[in-house]
Amino acid sequence: MIKDLEAILSDGEGYTVEFKASPDKTIAQEVCAFANASGGRIFIGVSDEGRIVGTDTSNSARSRIQDTINQIEPQISVNIAVHENIIIINVPQGKDKPYSCSRGFFMRSGPNSQKLERNDIIEFFQSEGQIRYDSIVQTDLAVDKNFNDKAYKDFLKIAGISDVLPRNDILRNLGCIELVDGKAVYTNAGALFFRNNGEDTVYQHANIVCGLYKGMDKAYILDAKEFSGGMVNNIDEAVLFLKRNLKLSYEIKEVRRKNILEIPEDALREVVINAACHRSYFEKGARVMVEIFDDRVEITNPGGLPKGITSENFGTLSVARNPVIASLLHRIHYIEQMGTGISRIRNAMMAAGLEEPVFNTQGFFKVTFKRDMNVGKVGKDVGKENEMTRSILSDMEAKTYNIIKKNNAITIPELSQSLNVTERQVQRIIKKLRDKMMIERKGGRKQGYWEVKI
Repeated sequence: MIKDLEAILSDGEGYTVEFKASPDKTIAQEVCAFANASGGRIFIGVSDEGRIVGTDTSNSARSRIQDTINQIEPQISVNIAVHENIIIINVPQGKDKPYSCSRGFFMRSGPNSQKLERNDIIEFFQSEGQIRYDSIVQTDLAVDKNFNDKAYKDFLKIAGISDVLPRNDILRNLGCIELVDGKAVYTNAGALFFRNNGEDTVYQHANIVCGLYKGMDKAYILDAKEFSGGMVNNIDEAVLFLKRNLKLSYEIKEVRRKNILEIPEDALREVVINAACHRSYFEKGARVMVEIFDDRVEITNPGGLPKGITSENFGTLSVARNPVIASLLHRIHYIEQMGTGISRIRNAMMAAGLEEPVFNTQGFFKVTFKRDMNVGKVGKDVGKENEMTRSILSDMEAKTYNIIKKNNAITIPELSQSLNVTERQVQRIIKKLRDKMMIERKGGRKQGYWEVKI
């Protein structure tokens, strides 16, 4: 029985209610529209004005309705009920969207069912996770024409992958390339990791933009960087930007000094990685933003929560919007695949005695860390900050620091070759980094290594 039928008829058709005077061929598209949206009910035997006109409720009539609904792909289970002289079709929200009938794809919009056009269908598939950006093959991007061999070799080394197989076989196994007409071409994931993306604008939207501002708004820009290398390089550079421009204090316990960043690096790094990994790359007009204000740090990426994640289960489930990218980052130990990232962020902040960040998931995904504007001393046994807040590094200093961080056994001649500068210039850069207490040499010239301090 429908206890609220009178109220439903009075309210008229809406987002979850459709009236039909008699069954017709459009029932399939109405069921599709409800299944592709939030579900709803179709009342057969009710006029558009909400007046009961009645319909055939026999078994054969209901069987014909069911036959019409059975043409929907994929099939969906509905409940067909009878109330006096009307038929009510209860349509659940589909679990295997999108649904289509012989006339195409339909979506409920307000009180109407609208047919989706080409761009609408593409957008719908994207929003439902049926099209994965990172798996799309770019047939016009040949691997041999633009390949970052260093990024590839660094990846294999960190991931512990042997290079006994041919390069293209390994890349194909990783989901980074496909063979099209015998030619190796990139998937989007492969291009983001192993293509020299700075050479063109195809993947410009994948850049990470960093900004340092004076005050609490964007009126005065102190420093701005846009990183346009591969995925791993962009993440590392963004984290380094944060470390350079946030305050650093230290505490002395016994004879050892402990450097303390005002916001834990583990938390910052986790958020930057998540932003690059889980952003919506279909949004080509927006980039990952890393912004530092006097009172806060904001890290923002386009695309809200991936499908399957709600405000209730946020932080407990792992759903990858870009599963190939997530797999690649997992292989080099940048992320876990157990849904623990948010917990690690919160735990790092708790261990530092700081407030957990604020997560905003509406449209864009934004994480806001509160800054203590009076920070500068930590703990009881603390020396003066002694100008420990680092001055901004030059581009060459930042490149050198990043190279050393990735390979602490690198030599001066190797740095010279990698940076394309003289050994004397490298020595000057090294001295500046040591003066800023960012690196320190341990051991001798041949057997020693660089210790990264921050």
